[in-house]
Amino acid sequence: MSRSTAVAAAPTKAPPQTSRAFDLAFTSAPAVVSQARRLTRAFLRLWKVNGELADNVVLAVSELVANAVEHGTGDVGLRVRNPDEELRIEVTDDNPIPAELRPVDDEDVSGRGLLLVAALAQKWGVSNDGKTTWCVFRVPARRS
Repeated sequence: MSRSTAVAAAPTKAPPQTSRAFDLAFTSAPAVVSQARRLTRAFLRLWKVNGELADNVVLAVSELVANAVEHGTGDVGLRVRNPDEELRIEVTDDNPIPAELRPVDDEDVSGRGLLLVAALAQKWGVSNDGKTTWCVFRVPARRS
């Protein structure tokens, strides 16, 4: 006697959605700036954010993380969120003195980081406690 067994096909699942956010924590050291750039660029590729916008986002991450390493205290936190048509970058350290734009002379070799962020981002600011500097970029609507 033969028996046939029917095997039900497994239901097909939609592929998992790629998270549109990441959080990183670094021990404050100059080498973390390049690590933050590399990791941000990798996530931007996953999110299909590329071209000049990706370059500007990576530059903003680089400048904000470098400021936290140079002027901050404690560990450096990086959070990047891209939920809709905005991409928000937040860099945190333990220094309660808020980041601020400062005048620079043509001969100065540093001090232009926040000026670059202000020029590239749609908006930027500092949290009320002074420990987080953030900026926002507009991201064109995604194509399905």
